[in-house]
Amino acid sequence: MFYLPPVEYFIRLNTYKPDILIEREEHFPKQTYRNRANIYSPEGILTLVVPVVKGSKTHTKVKDVKISYDFEWQRLHWLSLQACYRRSAYFEYYEDDFSVFYQNKYPFLFDYNEQLLQFLLKALKIKTPLNYTESFEFEYPNLADFRNSIHPKKEIDFEQKPYFQVFDERKGFIKNLSIIDLLFNQGPQAVNYLWG
Repeated sequence: MFYLPPVEYFIRLNTYKPDILIEREEHFPKQTYRNRANIYSPEGILTLVVPVVKGSKTHTKVKDVKISYDFEWQRLHWLSLQACYRRSAYFEYYEDDFSVFYQNKYPFLFDYNEQLLQFLLKALKIKTPLNYTESFEFEYPNLADFRNSIHPKKEIDFEQKPYFQVFDERKGFIKNLSIIDLLFNQGPQAVNYLWG
């Protein structure tokens, strides 16, 4: 379960629905999209990281990782989203729905990400059941496994056609940002982009 997943996640989701199995039994891997998202800032890519409670980083199941509130990361993320997307065509359209996720405190990262994903699927008008793992498996021989391939440090292996981005006149089109980049810039047309 990713925090504000990248565009690739939703393209894969569409390709393999309804046979989606979301991992919740693996040990929490560091430096992945499970607690980070990339957005487009005036300087280029800005990574937003949800801090986790110390000790949650080793041998803790993803579903049991707790969010840290030692500093006001929600306020920082919300201010960053406003600064980066206030000028986008659809930020105000989704603003009230998103602001809730930066006001309410969620104890567990998995639950927070799940609620965000449910909202994103609704906003994108994607209907697919979400099924979850009951135990950890190293391999799923009969399923496409994207647990480690959709990763911030790996190059994406699909062609992504450009769409308008707020700061593209400065840095050009940036691929595979968080789905919110597509949503804030394309609004209800984002679903057509994903399936187009």
